[in-house]
Amino acid sequence: MITFAKVNVGDELPELTKPPITRTTLAYFCGASNDHNPIHVDIDFARAAGMDDVFAHGMLDMAYVGQLLTGWVPQSALRSFEVKFGSIAHLGNVITCRGRVVEKLTINDEQCVRLKLSAADQHNEVKLTGEALIALP
Repeated sequence: MITFAKVNVGDELPELTKPPITRTTLAYFCGASNDHNPIHVDIDFARAAGMDDVFAHGMLDMAYVGQLLTGWVPQSALRSFEVKFGSIAHLGNVITCRGRVVEKLTINDEQCVRLKLSAADQHNEVKLTGEALIALP
């Protein structure tokens, strides 16, 4: 069990690497997120918009980072989670999510850690950066 006493500033969360993004991944995420923007699944629409092909929802990368967090602690420990999108994730990209403890603090009588988060592809192109606040026993 992860506890406040056992966690130190600088600790890294176990990385999460997802399989390559496919058209099927994007179609499933359309349904899961209820975001059916055709730019993510319709190549003709994407090309008409000036893109070479469809591309992933930014929120897919955020969902992957959310999976990183809930693989480390229960969802109930999450106090805040925010990201800034950096670049488009394309078909075939293999996304690796990372987190690092950057601060230990007490907020509203809860012992918490602040994490810096990132998701990058196999070429180390950063897709998003972010931060989370996690309450720990």
